[in-house]
Amino acid sequence: MNPRLIIIAGPTGIGKSIISLDIAHAFRGEIISADSMQVYRFMDIGTAKPSPEDRALVPHHLIDVVDPDEEFNAALYGNEARRVIGKLHENKKNILVIGGTGLYIRVLTGGLVPGPGRDAGLRDIFRQEIERYGTAYLHERLKEKDRDAAERIHPNDAVRLMRALEVIELSGESIVAQQKNHGFGDRPYECLKIGLMEDRGRLYEKIDRRCDEMIEKGLVGEVENLLARGYSESLKPMQSLGYRHMIAYLKGTMSLDEAVTRMKRDTRNYAKRQLTWFRADGEIVWFNPGDRDGIKKRIGDFLSGR
Repeated sequence: MNPRLIIIAGPTGIGKSIISLDIAHAFRGEIISADSMQVYRFMDIGTAKPSPEDRALVPHHLIDVVDPDEEFNAALYGNEARRVIGKLHENKKNILVIGGTGLYIRVLTGGLVPGPGRDAGLRDIFRQEIERYGTAYLHERLKEKDRDAAERIHPNDAVRLMRALEVIELSGESIVAQQKNHGFGDRPYECLKIGLMEDRGRLYEKIDRRCDEMIEKGLVGEVENLLARGYSESLKPMQSLGYRHMIAYLKGTMSLDEAVTRMKRDTRNYAKRQLTWFRADGEIVWFNPGDRDGIKKRIGDFLSGR
């Protein structure tokens, strides 16, 4: 029998971590993070990592995997997650995959799209263009070469912009066409996909409150510590939500109030993009995060084969 995965997905701030702890405890499971930022060491507050106490209560995997200046991507995630799943399955553990990084979940459950490898020369050119002109310039270039991809990739998403341009340059084919042809049809697991969603106004309130809590917990100091360790502000994780805003504050280009306001706005926009991604997955069963009993019943039915 293929391993069974309980996948809990949803936008940032919806309450995935709290619910997953309850479910993991109830079903004697272990958690595999599907969060593209929680893999980085020294980045705890801004990534909303589970606390040491929570991680002692329920084993968590794929957290604190690499340093901020080390390479990590969906392919590496897929390989590592499948390795962990194999061990947990051997030990007869129930397996929960929790997170909001849709690409990581897609690669884990459906395989990776074959395509050209990374080209260091092209990547250097793209990075130089971003430093000189900004990501919007790269987005315009992609729009000229691959309009389908440009419509699907946010103008500020430097990583996906570079990859889409890289694929079209090296293969002559759109990354969107390659994804459609692949279909993510590699199905090594039986999956129950649970999505969490509630009223958008309520979600935005949660996001704003969590941003304030991150500041109270010391996000500014965390960013100062990262810079003091020698991690460049240009690194991909240092340009993520919260971190780039605190860097702007520390550089004096905006006040703390302005940085926090923009952090909240950008996090809300990110949540909207996450929802767009997950809503396109017809396999997801949606629940309000307050419906713990309904979620547990659905999981119980899945694990018992009903």
